Amino acid sequence: MNNALWFLLVGGLLLARGLTSSILKRLPVTPAIIYLAAGLLVGPTVLNVFHFNPLKQSALLEVLTEVAVLISLFSAGVKMPVPVSFARWRTPMLLATVSMAVSVGMVAAFAYYLLGLPLGAGVLLGAILAPTDPVLATDVQIRHPGDRDQLRFTLTCEAGMNDGSAFPFVVLGMGLLGLHELGEFGVRWALVDVLWATAAGIAIGVISGAALARLGWKLRGAPPEHQLMDDFLGLGLIGVVYGLSVLVDAWGFLAVFFAAVALRQTEVKLAGAGQDYPERPPTDSIELGISNASPANEPTPTVSGRSLIFKEHLERLSELILILLLGGTLFLDSWSWRAAGLALFLFMVARPVSVLAGLLGTRTSWPIRGMVGWFGVRGIGSLYYLMYAIQHGLPEKLALELIQLTLITVSLSILVHGTSVKPLMSRFWRHRKHLQTP
Repeated sequence: MNNALWFLLVGGLLLARGLTSSILKRLPVTPAIIYLAAGLLVGPTVLNVFHFNPLKQSALLEVLTEVAVLISLFSAGVKMPVPVSFARWRTPMLLATVSMAVSVGMVAAFAYYLLGLPLGAGVLLGAILAPTDPVLATDVQIRHPGDRDQLRFTLTCEAGMNDGSAFPFVVLGMGLLGLHELGEFGVRWALVDVLWATAAGIAIGVISGAALARLGWKLRGAPPEHQLMDDFLGLGLIGVVYGLSVLVDAWGFLAVFFAAVALRQTEVKLAGAGQDYPERPPTDSIELGISNASPANEPTPTVSGRSLIFKEHLERLSELILILLLGGTLFLDSWSWRAAGLALFLFMVARPVSVLAGLLGTRTSWPIRGMVGWFGVRGIGSLYYLMYAIQHGLPEKLALELIQLTLITVSLSILVHGTSVKPLMSRFWRHRKHLQTP
């Protein structure tokens, strides 16, 4: 496919998406399904006018997926409700740690005993597929900073944290394959890749986000009036935090998410809000801290609020490009029973069981446990971890097998979760409304 056809394809999809936004909201499909269908149509599955080779283009795909996940993590972080409390964060923390470990172990066992993969490859595959995706799960995520819904908060917060908590298992799998130093009895892995990388990532994120919030607040309040480019500040915070984390061997995804959380929390505290945003702000612009109203009633400007719209636009654009490329990688014979069986095991067994294990002893309601257990959307994050492993020396034969298993799992997740999200969410809300009716 030449450049002209690429411009036509991407431009046509952007026009169609922009013109049919209201229609798509009423259809029982998500935009990702449409992008995937377009990729399958022009790719080797149907017309074969375009083929994207993820093995040969792994370096490019690693960068693209890395940037997409970082932007999405920032967007998720600034939408976290205020204030932060351990009682509310306990559930997503358990999902990002306990459930993560259980899911990795179950997928690793499935891959080792039923797919015949080496143990290290099984652990690596489990780590690639365990984290839920912050890019593709927009229909079940928090919609704005004032959204206090427990289900959406749990899924959003989990996706924000488990993109970082999956990294120790990624390097564990690589270490078992001889591609990463684990140390004697795994001591180096436990101390450096788990404890240090996690604590340092959170610390870098919290300190950086809070510092930017205070600096921006001080500059805005200093006479004469000081204008800030909030979009640039948001992107700059992502770049600086992630760069610092990589330099000191900390988990950058975790750092960026907590930087966004700290940025938002600090700005709200400095504004003297004292309370969270209302549950149903009147307009999207007010939800994001932007208004065309008069200065007397305009919300206090914040870096987090004013940069969020731009980040969400970048998030949607990256979703379109990457899912289109995903469709362009698949052949008809890519859809093997091995890959489909793994996906079904992950969706129907590993995810629900891991959620139940992680939430044992909590007061989370059973309807929410069921919804969380089903909506473990896999997507761009899984593609990034796969490309990361390939770029760090994964043998070609093993890489090809993991590529097929991962791409089919992500594709089926887009189809299965994408077609079920709207009817299941509608049913969930009707059930909740029925219970609340006196």
